[in-house]
Amino acid sequence: MEASTRTRHARELFAPLGPGYDRYARLLSFGRDPRWRSFLVSRIPREAIRVLDVATGTAAVAIELARAEPARTIVGVDQSPEMLAAGRDRVEREGLDGRIELREGRAEALPFSDEDFDAVTFTYLLRYVDDVPATLRELVRAVRPGGTVAMLEFGLPRGVWRPLWEVYVRVGLPSAGALVSPGWHEVGSFLGPSIRGFWERWPEPTLLEAWRQAGLEDVRAQRLSVGGGYVVWGQRPS
Repeated sequence: MEASTRTRHARELFAPLGPGYDRYARLLSFGRDPRWRSFLVSRIPREAIRVLDVATGTAAVAIELARAEPARTIVGVDQSPEMLAAGRDRVEREGLDGRIELREGRAEALPFSDEDFDAVTFTYLLRYVDDVPATLRELVRAVRPGGTVAMLEFGLPRGVWRPLWEVYVRVGLPSAGALVSPGWHEVGSFLGPSIRGFWERWPEPTLLEAWRQAGLEDVRAQRLSVGGGYVVWGQRPS
């Protein structure tokens, strides 16, 4: 399957950012990004021993999954060789290269057999795929019956927080990114419209129904940090 324009753009946008990605993602999210990842990982049961982390990037979630359960092994998949290179360096520094394997691949066509994993996680992925329902079905295909699928995505704050969010993504985030590098300025300018556009196409009830239609049950969602982070999780029926 050939990568779409949307997917290729995401790959090109984030390719230069690998070495400093986690540090600046933490800074530009006011320190919230690690907390969101921790909540995502907490949705995965301890008995999930073999876990697939899709859109793994620099392996931040994969590392946290490994720390949460010493018996666990993780396969991380990402379409960006540059991000994976930074991830492999980080995994090696953490002494987890025996438990975390990072592979190049795409969420729309995972290189794994059916029901190959106890759980699947993915982070900031669905905004970058053209066919959200098909991608969700592919992710569900890889998890065994009874296994958990969980995602982290940026959300849209509500109420009084929404105007403040708009000011930040329209002015603050691009300006802050420009202080870091031209690449981060481009990302800072891109994120606001990308997040807003995703939720216009996939309002919360529609997105959660897509999870159910993909074959998951007991689908739940949690807004974090006044709605700036959004975690969804569900189980494949036993």
